[in-house]
Amino acid sequence: MLGVFAGLVRAGGTGPVADLGCGPGRVTAHLDSLGLDAFGVDLSPEMISVARRTHPHLRFEEGTITALELGDESLAGALAWYSIIHTPRELLPGVFAEFHRVLMPGAPLLLAFQAGDERVHLRDAYGHRISLDAYRLPPEKIAEMLGEAGLTVDARLVRAAAEPEKTPQAYLMARKPTAS
Repeated sequence: MLGVFAGLVRAGGTGPVADLGCGPGRVTAHLDSLGLDAFGVDLSPEMISVARRTHPHLRFEEGTITALELGDESLAGALAWYSIIHTPRELLPGVFAEFHRVLMPGAPLLLAFQAGDERVHLRDAYGHRISLDAYRLPPEKIAEMLGEAGLTVDARLVRAAAEPEKTPQAYLMARKPTAS
C-alpha cells in the first residue's frame, strides 16, 4: 500500500508529503526511502523526540491532526497510518475536512486503521503502562465521512487479522479531486 501511495504522489508531481500522527517516524522514514519529500507530525512531544533522534535527517513537528499548521493545498500527499484510531469518531469529520484543506488538488490520502465498531481502553501497550482509548472503525463509515469532507475514495482493502493482531485491518486510498 505504501509503495502504491508513493507512486500516486510521484505521478501527481512534486511537493511535500505529511505522515500525520507519525509516532516514532518509522513510516516517515520509509516514505523518504521511497523517494518522497516526507515529514512527520505528531501530537506527542515524546514521539517527536524519538523520531528526531532516530531519523535526524528528516523533519518532524509537533502538531494535531485536528488543526494542522500547514498552508491550504500545500501537500502533494498525506498519510494517516493508524493515527485516526486514537481520535474519537465525532472529531473525524473535522479531521477529514482538515486533510482536504491541506491537500493539493489531485493529491492522494492513505488511511490505515483497525476495522470494527468499538472503543477499547488500553492500559498496557507499547511496552509500558498507559491510559489511552483506541477506536476500531467501520470502513464504510470512514469512506462516507471522507466523501462528506470532499475527498474521493478510490480503493478499499480490509484484511483479516494476522498474528499478533486481534482485529481486521482497513486501508482506504482517497484523493482530493482536481477542479473541473
